[in-house]
Amino acid sequence: MARAVGRSLAAPLWFLNLLMYFITLGFASWCLNRLINGQTNHPSFGGNGATMFFLTFAILASILGIISKLLGANHLRAWRNDSLAAAGSSALIAWAVTALAFGLACKEINIGGWRGWRLRVLEGFIIVLAFTQLLYALMLHAGWFNSTYGPGYRDTEYGAGAPHAGAPGTGIAEKGTGYTGARV
Repeated sequence: MARAVGRSLAAPLWFLNLLMYFITLGFASWCLNRLINGQTNHPSFGGNGATMFFLTFAILASILGIISKLLGANHLRAWRNDSLAAAGSSALIAWAVTALAFGLACKEINIGGWRGWRLRVLEGFIIVLAFTQLLYALMLHAGWFNSTYGPGYRDTEYGAGAPHAGAPGTGIAEKGTGYTGARV
């Protein structure tokens, strides 16, 4: 029961981030398509010198974030150490690229100029995702500090290896104990 605390905190954040990454992917793809076609005078686009770099990293962060959430769904289902490794590492990589896109969004805002509503919405989503993705990655790794919040890094519930000789119920006798018979 106590092990479900981390899962119940991470699951809503997982869903929110997944939804936001899909929205970000849609907006960034639309904006990049307009930029490539040379339609920067579209009423809902605009942009400045940092726009191309920002859109590239926004799409990359969105794709990595969505893949991270797919691995996170497996971890939320299993909630074990082996699934934590994949979910945690992909969440940190997605956060790192989202942080790069966050920096470029801040640079684009700082440069100024006219930016359409789609570009401003994309900047806002990337800024929010930088913080929520970091929080999600910390939630996944909360078991590192206390196993109440998730699978701890020192769990021995499974995969501990072969049973040792003399363990109760194994049928393996220690040398010189006089134990005869075989476990069937």
